[in-house]
Amino acid sequence: MEERLQKVLARAGVASRRQCETLIREGRVTVDGVVVTELGTKVDPARQEIAVDGRVVSLERPVCVMLHKPTSYVTTVRDPQGRRTVMDLVADVGVRLYPVGRLDYDSSGLLLLSNDGDLTYRLLHPSRHVDKTYRVTVLGIPDKEGLQRLRRGIELEDGPTQPAQVKVLRQHPLESVLEITLHEGRHRQVRRMMDAIGCPVKRLKRVSFGPLVLGDLPPGRWRMLTPEEWAALYTSVDLPVPPYPGEEKAAEDRRDRPRRSPAPRKGRKS
Repeated sequence: MEERLQKVLARAGVASRRQCETLIREGRVTVDGVVVTELGTKVDPARQEIAVDGRVVSLERPVCVMLHKPTSYVTTVRDPQGRRTVMDLVADVGVRLYPVGRLDYDSSGLLLLSNDGDLTYRLLHPSRHVDKTYRVTVLGIPDKEGLQRLRRGIELEDGPTQPAQVKVLRQHPLESVLEITLHEGRHRQVRRMMDAIGCPVKRLKRVSFGPLVLGDLPPGRWRMLTPEEWAALYTSVDLPVPPYPGEEKAAEDRRDRPRRSPAPRKGRKS
């Protein structure tokens, strides 16, 4: 079945769809040995050889992993400064993955990793307004006006934020705990919002991302999504739900398994 070239590349986990479009425009993609630079070119990945920078692209089945990112890890594939990256924590997954979005070096919590570029593109696109919820420990007690500013939208150096959902979980003169849900994702946004109302962040932990909830997954550990989470994640961004990892192979095994001949019925005793 023919699909647009950039969509095939994104689905193969080469990069996000926008980055794949850049690769095509730069002449770095070939189809059956011929350089393709026109966006929207239709290809059949089952019949044609697609390569990026001379390397043949293999269409991997989509995989999504939930990681409980600890602090002191950077959310990137490689770090030029030699710091630990989240990829060190998922090295044993056995599939090439990429972080879906970012969590700051000094933040922890739910981080999704996937090899599905189309899914990643939609989850991160501003028009989708995917909810991200954080448990935030701040210094001091936010006053009523500060909380209202967060809920209305607060002016930052890169423009006003969208209204946030804010719950006060605990208040104490030394530190308070809030639950903040954002529908956008800017660089260090929660920290800058809290600085703006005079309550610096002490600890920040993402507890949910879209339909996914961190739950009791220990820090530094990862797990595959459940079938229910898998379906909810794709449905949340209006994508068709692909077969759950392992389902296709299990179906193939069932088809290939020789059928047993039915046991002969025993005759009735007279």
